[in-house]
Amino acid sequence: MFASKLPNVGTTIFTRMSQLAAETGAINLSQGFPDFDGPLALREAVSRHVLEGRNQYCPMTGLPALRQQVAAKIARSYGVQRDADSEITITPGATEAIFCAVQALIHPGDEAIVLDPCYDSYEPSVELAGGRCVHVPLALPDFAVDWQRLAAAITPRTRLIFLNSPHNPSGALLSRADLDRLAALIRGHDIHIISDEVYEHLIFDGVQHASVLAHDELYARAFVVSSFGKTYHVTGWKTGYVVAPPALTAELRKIHQYVNFCGVTPLQHALADFMAVHPEHVEELPAFYQAKRDLFCELLAGSRFTFKPAPGTYFQLADYSAIRPELDDVAMAEWLTREHGVAAIPVSVFYRDPPADMRLVRFCFAKREDTLRQAAERLCRV
Repeated sequence: MFASKLPNVGTTIFTRMSQLAAETGAINLSQGFPDFDGPLALREAVSRHVLEGRNQYCPMTGLPALRQQVAAKIARSYGVQRDADSEITITPGATEAIFCAVQALIHPGDEAIVLDPCYDSYEPSVELAGGRCVHVPLALPDFAVDWQRLAAAITPRTRLIFLNSPHNPSGALLSRADLDRLAALIRGHDIHIISDEVYEHLIFDGVQHASVLAHDELYARAFVVSSFGKTYHVTGWKTGYVVAPPALTAELRKIHQYVNFCGVTPLQHALADFMAVHPEHVEELPAFYQAKRDLFCELLAGSRFTFKPAPGTYFQLADYSAIRPELDDVAMAEWLTREHGVAAIPVSVFYRDPPADMRLVRFCFAKREDTLRQAAERLCRV
């Protein structure tokens, strides 16, 4: 019997809750994917490119036309120029980009700091590289960086800090002042950054995204990861990208070429076409998803859940302390699914050591209006 390299990893909570929703016929507000399709023009473009024969390998670094469109989007969104050839790599999903960046950075014995609650792929990627994660909890109730605890966690072995803004699961945002403070904290240290910005265009209430792409000091030591799937409502396409300075990009590409080599060719052609013709899609996303957030929160106002509208992402946290405080959040998510027909994600699974009194579940509001109305009607009866 061989020894597992990830002995503590099993089936993810996202898979488990989606399976439970399917088994019980519950409305699935757990796993983070829309129940509506991406733009028709984008889907038609895929069909066109498949039928026109663009079905073989594309360059390992990604289709040049798509990398150029990413560079143009970055320039429009953040006012900075990032080179399409030497700084942008298209990957089969953001998770693959994160994995490759970790493998490029972490050597056996190195430490990586993760800010809990955090996305579940970070720690396994570090462990597979021979490193270990140091968990620093974000400060509640607003999921803000606890700068004192972060500073205390840095050791001579620290090689990497993970950032995630807009933050999954809370929707919290890092500000430009936060990035400045982080830059000052790690100045003089041999520490790199992986900035997970897959929800970069899902920010509400007129707030602008503070991207590491636009922070020159941090960008010099960063991999910045994003997702076409989140931005264009096509999560099943599993297509993302990573932006980094040329030297870091070269190291990431060494890993990437042996993990997946390249992304799916016709999807990349379609995305490049759509981005060129419809740059306004990105500009319209905040209002599109804010309307869904506002509707969902308005519908939940009559429930016994308590919450603050999420500042970003397409997730809404809700506190159930007034409903079933005796249940931990995993049990609560299962109870909601089985007894009330709405599937959610327990927030504790994003922690190594969750607060004992945490009573939060996460709902995904990237759904059609009728789905949100049906789900909220059931939740208001809880």
